[in-house]
Amino acid sequence: MQQAAPIIVASAEPMPGPSPELKRVRTLIVLAVVLGTSALLVPHQLVALGLTATAATLIVLAWALGIRSRASSRKKMLDFNAVLKFIEKDCASAFVTSSDGRILSRNDIARDEFPDLEHDTLAAALQTTFANPSGIIFRLQSKAGHTGAAREDIVTRSGHVRLSVHEMERHKYIWRFEKMVDQQTRRNRPDAVNLPMITVGRTGAILFMNDAARALIGSRIKSLDRLFTNLPPVSGSVTEISTTLGKRNVILSEVAAGAGRRALYLLPASPGDVGDVGWHAFEDLPVPLIKVSPEGAVTAFNATASRLIGVSLETDVNLSKLMEGLGRPIADWLADTLAGKLVQKSEFLRLTREDREVFVQVSLNRVTENGAPALIAVLSDATELKTLEAQFVQSQKMQAIGQLAGGVAHDFNNLLTAISGHCDLLLLRHDQGDPDYADLMQINQNANRAAALVGQLLAFSRKQTLRPETLDLRDTLADLTHLLNRLVGEKVTLTLSHDPVLQPIRADKRQLEQVLMNLVVNARDAMPAGGEIKIITECLDLIEPLTRDRVTMPTGRYVTVQVCDDGVGIAPDKLQKVFEPFFTTKRTGEGTGLGLSTAYGIIKQTGGFIFVDSKVGAGTVFTLYFPVLDAPELTTSVVRAPTPHPLLGQADGVVLLVEDEASVRAFASRALKLRGYTVLEAESAEAALKTLEDQNLVIDVFVTDVVMPGMDGPTWVREALKARPEVRVVFVSGYAEDSFGESQRKIPNSVFLPKPFSLSDLTETVHNQLH
Repeated sequence: MQQAAPIIVASAEPMPGPSPELKRVRTLIVLAVVLGTSALLVPHQLVALGLTATAATLIVLAWALGIRSRASSRKKMLDFNAVLKFIEKDCASAFVTSSDGRILSRNDIARDEFPDLEHDTLAAALQTTFANPSGIIFRLQSKAGHTGAAREDIVTRSGHVRLSVHEMERHKYIWRFEKMVDQQTRRNRPDAVNLPMITVGRTGAILFMNDAARALIGSRIKSLDRLFTNLPPVSGSVTEISTTLGKRNVILSEVAAGAGRRALYLLPASPGDVGDVGWHAFEDLPVPLIKVSPEGAVTAFNATASRLIGVSLETDVNLSKLMEGLGRPIADWLADTLAGKLVQKSEFLRLTREDREVFVQVSLNRVTENGAPALIAVLSDATELKTLEAQFVQSQKMQAIGQLAGGVAHDFNNLLTAISGHCDLLLLRHDQGDPDYADLMQINQNANRAAALVGQLLAFSRKQTLRPETLDLRDTLADLTHLLNRLVGEKVTLTLSHDPVLQPIRADKRQLEQVLMNLVVNARDAMPAGGEIKIITECLDLIEPLTRDRVTMPTGRYVTVQVCDDGVGIAPDKLQKVFEPFFTTKRTGEGTGLGLSTAYGIIKQTGGFIFVDSKVGAGTVFTLYFPVLDAPELTTSVVRAPTPHPLLGQADGVVLLVEDEASVRAFASRALKLRGYTVLEAESAEAALKTLEDQNLVIDVFVTDVVMPGMDGPTWVREALKARPEVRVVFVSGYAEDSFGESQRKIPNSVFLPKPFSLSDLTETVHNQLH
């Protein structure tokens, strides 16, 4: 229940003074008189005529300004009177004040609330309510000067009050004073008890103590160290305080009081206190409190707890029905608290609300009521804290999975290179009529499938090797349309819509096609009864940074691709998880959960953004953003390995093969020798440099792994090229090309061949380097 509050209005000057227009009128009249007098005294007739004309002009201007000034004054007076009539009907105390705080007018409620202040200041009117009214008035008035209005809820000895201010015009302010709780009604209740409360500033100084706090402590204290034996005090816990009658335990409850201040409530925690005080004393406390029996049944709760927990909070309901996530039975937690075995002071639990997700921090405290044990649960809303914690844990988890994926992919690529490579060697000795040919082809095909899965892991961790090129999405989608139509089937219609002036982008065409196919397949699966999938492309000029899903897109020009469906949609609680690896809404066996995480990794590695919007029953929209390619492509000295094709005939040349994985080195050596190359093998960079100490040895090509124990590939190659600058280089690696930074880019005549590679990939690359 709210009580009528007083309003106050203020102006810049205590008494109305001359307006700027009136001052200008007076100045013009004085100048006109001076010029007219001068005209009478000047003997020259033309000069006198000019002065007279100027004086007449000034008099006309003064007359016009005077009329305007009187009209403006009348309008301001009418506006001011309108404000006064308005605040007279206000149900709250209202004041009109000047910028220096002088009260110019107030309504009848303010006169009743603050009598005998007809010629006083606002600070004097509020000095019986606030400990430091001048500071509060200055703070609110300064804010109102910038924003037009300001408001602050303040805890006082008589309860919560709200002080608000509005700027009428320059240097005039309207103040409203509202009491948030009808304290008179509470005082009239015979069983009401005022709970001890102190207000603490930013520095720990005690700014205010209510009557109950003074009675409990026995004296007026000025700092927290004079009250609490252990600092800092912890909200929700049983805390020992010092009083004039000795030490005493209280349950401390902390509430924000505005402007960096805190209101500390000292709730009873000693045997018998809860019964003596009565639960009604906690009803209006702005801290969620629940009284629980030893069996876990709710016996009482206040209004704040009811608003936090919701309609499920009722008397006799068990605490385990209201919250979850403890990791053990709540009954055991209650029993340990009653027995004094509790080690953890508070627990974070999730409320069982169905409308929204809410986390609470719960502190249990043992009390005695009428000789029987009971528990007081002090709650605080921890939803924002747990949300931030979940985001941090998620980012750490995704980073760890990315690192794991990169490491696993490197090892698998070595294994797959050896498997597929030796399979290629066997296929050279078996034709299609051989009974073992089919088995070898199965091995080769499954090795390629495994390589594709590893590629998905690398795409998620953004460590795959991309082949970016300039693309027009209209051409890319035109080439892909036939395959997409086959993927969606007969029940689903695929529609494409393009911006007529679509700008080029830079991306890996093969990887971008994989992203689009993943999104289209997901859209198809979301419409089992059929429907329509729309792919829409357009150009977008982002004038201001776009922030959504904890990502900020910089300004600039983008090409967007939207993949829309009208399927079943995605539930809100699952929407933020769709890009996580191995997360899928499909049934077991219908998906790996890597499709969207792969798409996310490809788009992010390309330098773009991907967002999802969905509504259950209405469909889903995936939106891709690609920066427009403004500058022409840059050429570098690094040439990537071309698309391989069968190499005919024999070759000659000396190859120094450096590979720490024995199985990969054995396959690569045999493959090169079969094509006629002379191969020198080394298992490490140090062994390769030792081999090159022979100055008579002629080497044509270095084929080297990038990541090896000891010295890595680019380091030993740069050392070797000092004496042999004409030798060409082929780098091979199970990691992405960008994993070793710019070091390889600075090495001339070098190409990169990613693992796993086939026999023809290796020999073709070496052949192209030599020729």
